[in-house]
Amino acid sequence: MRVLGLDPGLRTTGWGIIEADGSRLRHLADGVVRSDERLPLAERLAQLHRGVCAVIAAWNPETAAVEQTFVNKNPESTLKLGQARGAALLAAALSGLPVGEYAPAAVKQAVVGTGRAAKEQVGMMVRTLLPGCAVASPDAADALAVAICHAHHLGTARRLKQAMGAP
Repeated sequence: MRVLGLDPGLRTTGWGIIEADGSRLRHLADGVVRSDERLPLAERLAQLHRGVCAVIAAWNPETAAVEQTFVNKNPESTLKLGQARGAALLAAALSGLPVGEYAPAAVKQAVVGTGRAAKEQVGMMVRTLLPGCAVASPDAADALAVAICHAHHLGTARRLKQAMGAP
């Protein structure tokens, strides 16, 4: 199954594509979508939306996952992050992808083993879990971590369903 992970941000939205075959994971691609800080907010959100749509068109994922917004000390920053997240969610939903959403602590727990892992630990584990992966940026590493988390959750749900005898 091809999984798209997204780490939304207004300046930079990280993306990562992995292939999950059972418990085996393979890195396919990663990168970032940037918005022009000189443009009005609506145009920046449109840039992010178009960029995520382009990634989806290029890689044809079967599912997507987006990191949930955490609350910053600055309410305005939290609101802008939420709007960027909305642009990413909309791109995936309009492309017909089922979308999972995960709290940052859940992503860190799935990838590193602790929900309080540092950003550097997440990047190191992403490179460990996806051998040969030269991550484009910390935002792309976070997006790959979201994709890994989603793949693990989907795999667990599939195994539970099989164990319960469902088709």
